[in-house]
Amino acid sequence: MSNQNSKNKKQNNYVFIDSQNLNLAICDLGWKLDWIKFRKYLKDKFDISKAFLFIGKIKKHQNIYDFLKKHNFEVTFKPTIIQDGKPKGNCDAELVLHSAKIEYDNYDKAMIISGDGDFYCLIQFLKENNKLYKIGIPNKKKYSSLLKKFRHPFFLYLSDLKDKLEYKKTKK
Repeated sequence: MSNQNSKNKKQNNYVFIDSQNLNLAICDLGWKLDWIKFRKYLKDKFDISKAFLFIGKIKKHQNIYDFLKKHNFEVTFKPTIIQDGKPKGNCDAELVLHSAKIEYDNYDKAMIISGDGDFYCLIQFLKENNKLYKIGIPNKKKYSSLLKKFRHPFFLYLSDLKDKLEYKKTKK
């Protein structure tokens, strides 16, 4: 009986999201992510208790940050700079620090959402320590070849989930 209870016990998994990589990849595919559906999907399908979203902070987008916080995303900011006329807020170091140090003892398994090869060493570290759950690849046709080493069973292609996760305006 206790064996069955342990099978039904939910894990305490965290997701660490490279928001820029996710957003650009999904937009490149021609659709928009529904953040509410996405958060629910992560919770229901993967027992994600905390979702950390790493993003460059731009004052004019405060309403978006408030919306994400309201829908159970832990929003972690990086100050932005203007480079070539565009805001730049690379959050890679913050994502690595949170997943490999700050939050490491607080979760059972980690999901990393990014197609960026800069996270190769983090993913390798998590895998070697039996803490890697999934790698969420935003666009299965465009991601770093460094990540291809990990493939099955770790990959989750978000581009295959358009039907479940696409934002659709509701008619009023």
